[in-house]
Amino acid sequence: MKKRIVLALSLVLLVGTQAMAKDINFIGNLSQGDFRSLSKEAGGAISFKNTAPAAPLGITGFDVGVEVEVANIKTGGYWDNAFQGDAPSYLFLPKIRARKGLPFSIDVGAMYSYVPDSNIKLYGFEVSKAILDGTLATPALGIRATYTRLAGVSELDLQTAGIDASISKGILFLTPYAGAGALWVNSKAKGNLQASSGLSTESIWQPRVFAGIKISPLPLFGITAEAEYEVRPIYSLKAALSF
Repeated sequence: MKKRIVLALSLVLLVGTQAMAKDINFIGNLSQGDFRSLSKEAGGAISFKNTAPAAPLGITGFDVGVEVEVANIKTGGYWDNAFQGDAPSYLFLPKIRARKGLPFSIDVGAMYSYVPDSNIKLYGFEVSKAILDGTLATPALGIRATYTRLAGVSELDLQTAGIDASISKGILFLTPYAGAGALWVNSKAKGNLQASSGLSTESIWQPRVFAGIKISPLPLFGITAEAEYEVRPIYSLKAALSF
């Protein structure tokens, strides 16, 4: 049953992302202001999403699954420029996610994303520490640091680093959580975009808030839905095996 659910979600991700697959390939000049706005929104889109409660996995714990992110991007202007004059309303990012529990209530994780039939790829890493592990009566509280980098786009060097804090509390098979933090976005034009526009590197700090819920209908299996606001709304859905 668990394998069928994960397979079904994987097929949905594949069909959805193939329908929206487009290369990021700039077609004209950008102003510095437009490049800054694009960097903010693109940085928010590629940033490492939480999609997990604050409680640690434990020293023997392991969590691996698939995830899809849907970012509401602003069409027209700089997004049309980035997508060769025809930007989609939403950016779909399918991901593979894995997390491993370590001693001292520490978890580490990694993520990789590739949009089929496009040049959009990204990877990232996270490390989290539970300040409070949580009990039947008390919530869990954790902090987390993340890093992501866009790959495959020859005209844009984009990376992010973030820090956030979250709180969660399990109720039967439901674990709601919420958190907030800040993200550093570093964006540099390259290749033809830099040659035609002469853009300066953008280095930006921006706030982020998120909330979600993990549903564990079966042993060792969970579905996590999350909404984040970081310049624009971003939604994530993850199906994972935990053991």
